[in-house]
Amino acid sequence: MASECTFDVVSKVDMDEVKNAVAQAMKEIGQRFDFKGSISKIDLKEEGVLTLTSDDEIRLKAVIEVLQSKLVKRGVSIRAMEFGKIEPASKGSARQEVKILQGIPVEKAKGLVKTLKDSKMKVQASIQGDQLRVSGKNKDDLQEAMALLKKHDQGLDLQFTNFRS
Repeated sequence: MASECTFDVVSKVDMDEVKNAVAQAMKEIGQRFDFKGSISKIDLKEEGVLTLTSDDEIRLKAVIEVLQSKLVKRGVSIRAMEFGKIEPASKGSARQEVKILQGIPVEKAKGLVKTLKDSKMKVQASIQGDQLRVSGKNKDDLQEAMALLKKHDQGLDLQFTNFRS
């Protein structure tokens, strides 16, 4: 019986790194001159939701830039963030919610499976919850599949894990 090689395609974010990045961003906001006297803050509400608050939209965008720079330095992909719309808050301030996406949504997983099938590679892909399992008989085919998925990632931050041969 021929051995089957597999790997999993996932889109995960390390929430500990997000917490550290939020703490660093809040520290920088507290020290920067352009935020002096501002009510700018970043709250990590329930798992995976950030609430950004500031005096106005301009400062809110500066808060977003600080947060994004800290996330990138800690190895968290900005592509895993879904920004809500900017809403007015109390006393003329502005607020925005940011969701941190975990896992591959079913629609995008179906798109990735279709990409693999359309490429005529000798691999099979199956959706397993919020991840994708790719299997094939040849390791070289799996490496080609990885390269193809990296190219057609549909706006997701993809990682490849659980290699088995």
